[in-house]
Amino acid sequence: MKKHIFSILTGIMACLFISYAQAQQTAYSKEVQEKIKQVEQSLFNSKPADKPDAPRQNWKLDERMNYYGVYGLSIAVIKDYKIEWAKAYGWADIAEKRPVTIETLFQAASLSKSLNAVGVLKLVQNKKLALDADINTYLSSWKFPYDEKSKDKKINVANLLSHSAGLTVHGFPGYEVGDNLPTIPQILDGKKPANTSAVRSQFEPGLKTQYSGGGTTIAQLMVMDITKVPYAQYMWNNVLKPMGMLNSTYAQPPVNKKPNQLATGYRANKNEIKGKYHIYPEQAAAGLWTNPTDLAHYIIETQLSLAGKSNKVLSQEMTRLRLTPYFDKSAALGVFITQNGSVKTFGHGGANEGFRCQYYGSLEGGNGVVVMVNSDNGEILQELINSVALVYGW
Repeated sequence: MKKHIFSILTGIMACLFISYAQAQQTAYSKEVQEKIKQVEQSLFNSKPADKPDAPRQNWKLDERMNYYGVYGLSIAVIKDYKIEWAKAYGWADIAEKRPVTIETLFQAASLSKSLNAVGVLKLVQNKKLALDADINTYLSSWKFPYDEKSKDKKINVANLLSHSAGLTVHGFPGYEVGDNLPTIPQILDGKKPANTSAVRSQFEPGLKTQYSGGGTTIAQLMVMDITKVPYAQYMWNNVLKPMGMLNSTYAQPPVNKKPNQLATGYRANKNEIKGKYHIYPEQAAAGLWTNPTDLAHYIIETQLSLAGKSNKVLSQEMTRLRLTPYFDKSAALGVFITQNGSVKTFGHGGANEGFRCQYYGSLEGGNGVVVMVNSDNGEILQELINSVALVYGW
């Protein structure tokens, strides 16, 4: 009897999932709906280098979400500098039976660094700081303690944004809801209640690229020291709002958003994150709450600015600088540049506790894609992006 009831409930949930997903695409033309359908049925892994001639196996989106244990997924696709379509699948919170919508907010994790770089460069554009100056020139509430590992070389702002500062602390685990939260200086010095080590030099700046969320956190403090306003407030007024990212917030915790707007994070084994999500006082590195539609606005504004057709936040010159690799061939200022055949893209991936995400935007042509999931398992992200690229001929 119990097994029979469970089967009925499972069937009802599947029907709700399908009907809700179908309802979200009714606003699109038949042509776009057909592309959506193709994307949903054409997920695939990239072929391994040692088997380039191996046949490609396509999967359906709902099958892969079930395979990877992903409860909720949201996507936005950009074509010709416009959002072609956005759609959500599954559950924002499985216990509450609350479905994901295209407005549902996910933790953007390290995608936060891309928007942070826009905010920092806004200060450069307004001549409040210089990219090549010693970071201690602008830090007033805390100073970076140079030691022998930096070999008398000073870290500049561009080093922080391009991960070429030679700093420690790759990323942050966040804090459980209810934990005592550290200040930014406490985080940078590794002092309790901070749960990570001190951000210090591991080698001299400008030697090589080494990813450091710790360096991005120094940039956050720099913004706060220069502007004298809370980081979330500065980013809302100068980056998120002007770009049209009206559902997004850097507030940690997101007290300015209703709980039913937020996706709940899940482990790879489908267990719910304690407290539903972690809190990240390291806002610039990992603290943005957003959705693919809002991130698509950021991508489009970046593309239009690069083409000299918009300057809602940054000028064409400043955007071109942001998208130019600073030290190596890929690490630019808050983004990574990749070359796929003749197409060059800017993008970033993200991984917070219970959340994974990825975006790409083309430097020419105005195309792009954003995918976010509320799971520690992000394997589906690239498979779905591969499908979008296949269907759209990218």
